[in-house]
Amino acid sequence: MIKKIVIAIVCIVSFNMYAQEGSVSPYSYFGIGDLRTKSTVENQMMGGIGMYADSIHVNLKNPASYGKLGLSGNDKVGMTVYTAGVSRREVTLSSFTAQEKTSITTLDYLGLGFSLGKGLGIGFGLMPYSSVGYNLVGETTNSSNALVTNTYTGDGGLNKVYFSVGYELRKDLSVGLSANYNFGKINNNRVQAVENVLFGTFDRRTSKIDGVDFNFAVNYTPAISKTHTLFTSVRVNAQGNLKSINTQNIGSYSLSNGNDIETISVDLASNGLSNTELKIPATTTLGLGYGKNKQWFLGAEYSLQSLGSFTNDFLGATNVVYTDASTFAFGGFYVPDYDSFTSYLKRVTYRAGLRMDKTGMMVNNKEVNDFGITFGLGLPLGRSFSNINLGFELGKKGTTSADLIEEKYFKINIGLSLNDMWFQKRKIN
Repeated sequence: MIKKIVIAIVCIVSFNMYAQEGSVSPYSYFGIGDLRTKSTVENQMMGGIGMYADSIHVNLKNPASYGKLGLSGNDKVGMTVYTAGVSRREVTLSSFTAQEKTSITTLDYLGLGFSLGKGLGIGFGLMPYSSVGYNLVGETTNSSNALVTNTYTGDGGLNKVYFSVGYELRKDLSVGLSANYNFGKINNNRVQAVENVLFGTFDRRTSKIDGVDFNFAVNYTPAISKTHTLFTSVRVNAQGNLKSINTQNIGSYSLSNGNDIETISVDLASNGLSNTELKIPATTTLGLGYGKNKQWFLGAEYSLQSLGSFTNDFLGATNVVYTDASTFAFGGFYVPDYDSFTSYLKRVTYRAGLRMDKTGMMVNNKEVNDFGITFGLGLPLGRSFSNINLGFELGKKGTTSADLIEEKYFKINIGLSLNDMWFQKRKIN
């Protein structure tokens, strides 16, 4: 009964979360929105590192990890892993003069991983790729000393459907590939109202975006001794080529009732903006770690992306410049005794980490950086290989300098990792 309830909760949450906005960040105005997490709760709570792979968890960041799925042995026993994650984010938005609190609950990922035996594994699933959700208000005065109010709002984002395959070439060497199809719609709106003027003006822009990208990964994990292993990883997220079909409407509306008075469809084709390309530069990630088998692990990763070549001509933002983006992440886990019969707490996995993101965006000539500290627990479900993962993250993004917004956030994550053995009925009670 408990298993059926858990599955029902996942389905209900999945249906509802995709109908909600995935971001409350003012920085989601830029680019293709606020980029969402690409990893399970297990990886997120280790600072987001993706080099570590084992036989019972799906690793969304590292397709080479699918070659590890299955019970250990010369010929691995097939296994199916179901994984899902949701998160709750409490955010405090601060400017130099004001502060506001908000929150958002989202679905982070849904995925399946399959071991096909002999070192071959595949996986597929769905997750948000980026989210747009902002509401900004700016006030100025015109030449007649009248108050001019500009309101900027946006919503939407992109989702990602992925298919991954990993193969263990030999005991300590695995390779993998993920093919991703990204799709979605982004709405950006600006309305302007002038004091003592009955009508306001609007500029509504919509982009329908789709395209593909690929992830490549190589894991090399040589044994240093009978109980200790060195973990190395190279991952490349190849350039994403997205196509955007754009529309723009401008016009006027009544301030008294909000109804449109006049709407004009802009001829974007004459300016070469009806169909545009968004090229997401490639990202390279190097990872290095060390651990004692089934007890502890520590690792660090560095990612670099040449974001300076990115442009979004249709959006036309003039106060942002893109530069190289980079991420440093450090984290690990500890299990006191994974096979303890006397203490449940000794079988719990304790995770922690930190990350420092240089987003590559310079807004108003100021770098926008993101820093987070993570920690969490992996709670076993009975004596099975399945578990519930709880995670927490404290972080800060942006700054109050240069008329920007600082985001301080507290994030709670809940993830499920269920294997097919969890669904099997016991033959002996």
